[in-house]
Amino acid sequence: QVQLVESGGGLVQAGDSLRLSCAASGRTFSTYAMGWFRQAPGKEREFVAAIIWSGGRTYYADSVKGRFTISRDNAKNTVYLQMNSLKPEDTAVYYCATKPRLGASYEYWGQGTQVTVSS
Repeated sequence: QVQLVESGGGLVQAGDSLRLSCAASGRTFSTYAMGWFRQAPGKEREFVAAIIWSGGRTYYADSVKGRFTISRDNAKNTVYLQMNSLKPEDTAVYYCATKPRLGASYEYWGQGTQVTVSS
């Protein structure tokens, strides 16, 4: 079992920056990767970014490449999402999740944190 708590969301203006945090606890030693997803009202949840825990290889959705950066702090079992040049279309609830192994689905999810970008 893994528990995830997101924080750092808020209301910002277009062009601003925001950093989200996701603190993991529980059986974090078994985590292969951690990812960020987002969901806007009436839309499906979409992948944003992921990081492989061992080695730190990163992956990004095309919509956020060049603007968002995912990173990790091994000692704190925490993953971050640095969001720059925010756009109104980035408005959503952002969730972090864990992937137990290569090829597996994301298994554990946090409660989400709201990000609202005004124009």
